[in-house]
Amino acid sequence: MSQSPANSQKTGSLITEWRPEEPAFWQTKGHPIARRNLWISVPCLLLAFCVWMLFSAVAVNLNKVGFNFTTDQLFMLTALPSVSGALLRVPYAFMVPVFGGRRWTAFSTGILIIPCVWLGFAVQDPTTPFSVFITIALLCGFAGANFASSMANISFFFPKSKQGGALGLNGGLGNLGVSVMQLLAPLAISLSMFAVFGGTGVEQADGSMLFLENAAWVWVPFLAILTIAAWFGMNDLATSKASLKAQLPVLKRVHLWIMGLLYLATFGSFIGFSAGFAMLAKTQFPDVNILHFAFFGPLIGALARSAGGAISDRWGGTRVSLYNFIVMAVFSALLFTTLPHNGVGGNFIAFFGVFLMLFLTSGLGSGSTFQMISVIFRKLTMDRVKAQGGSEEQALREAATDTAAALGFISAIGAIGGFFIPKAFGTSLALTGSPADAMKVFLVFYIICVVITWAVYGRKSAQ
Repeated sequence: MSQSPANSQKTGSLITEWRPEEPAFWQTKGHPIARRNLWISVPCLLLAFCVWMLFSAVAVNLNKVGFNFTTDQLFMLTALPSVSGALLRVPYAFMVPVFGGRRWTAFSTGILIIPCVWLGFAVQDPTTPFSVFITIALLCGFAGANFASSMANISFFFPKSKQGGALGLNGGLGNLGVSVMQLLAPLAISLSMFAVFGGTGVEQADGSMLFLENAAWVWVPFLAILTIAAWFGMNDLATSKASLKAQLPVLKRVHLWIMGLLYLATFGSFIGFSAGFAMLAKTQFPDVNILHFAFFGPLIGALARSAGGAISDRWGGTRVSLYNFIVMAVFSALLFTTLPHNGVGGNFIAFFGVFLMLFLTSGLGSGSTFQMISVIFRKLTMDRVKAQGGSEEQALREAATDTAAALGFISAIGAIGGFFIPKAFGTSLALTGSPADAMKVFLVFYIICVVITWAVYGRKSAQ
């Protein structure tokens, strides 16, 4: 049964009246509800990123527990979750208006238990074929799709003036899952935590034990807890309801594809570097235990995303994105000076420092481009509805739906970077023995994004 406006703050209820653009409603009712949904959404999304990037920590250690995969195969395993994650973001982007944010968040969080449990058993059997790991990696990609539905859901709860900050917090703190996973996984695999469930570990050459199954199993209890929290603590908004047919016209907007390209350069870089950095560093500097440092980059990028959204609310997403792409191009060029040549030379400290700046700028750009998407699609839809004689209420409702659909679909385009970047590194290394050719492609792409951002949105005569 629908709740009356007076009961609209009841936890887990369907809210039938939602007017965040009205100051009085926002201050008295809207803000507490939106804040509660945001702070349950954040840890759910954080755990999703932990699961999505599991193979960035697991692949590095597979051969240490008895497997014999090639470097290119290991890079493939780190890249595959981004393939399914990107593809699934398309349907996930439309699920919140169809099923409701509370229901979909609980479901999409709970099903992540499946690949975690399976992976924990698979790594303990050295005869597990590569095809099984491919399947598990693709299932981990379901976690990456959660970003599209999560960001779409949160966009419905906040007014236009607060969306940059709210989406920046949800996306940025959610992205912290990459860093959390890369920080906790090395600790978890060194401890016997799940012996009662069959976790036996593998003895290493130095006498230590490696419990690789823990990298996957450690997230299962938290996923179960957050699934329950989402079901009983979040809300479904009746005002966000829309059929799939009503959301699809957003795909005809040229700005969706332009912003998709810019988001691919920012979030795609963040998730791609997160997936491939540990394996890349291991190939270039084999004497460095990269798992002790790998979490720093995603940590900086995730925190920067939150800052990018807030800064863009104040200074404008276009301006922040333009300057950010310039810096990304500069540091991509600097990376060439840090790489070893034919296995000789190179400077790990400089290499690591340049990558930290790439993580920082990819995070900032993720926040600023998302803010641009929110502003652009809200304005386009409201102008269209009003030109057709629609009311202010109708314009606001359709703008919220179009913006959420655009955010979700563009996030799917961005996720492709999680596959392309580590696969490009793997292919470049296989063909030339160096990742330099891959970085040349990234450098050219960032320069193109500088030109596009300025030409389409940055010029004084730009629309």
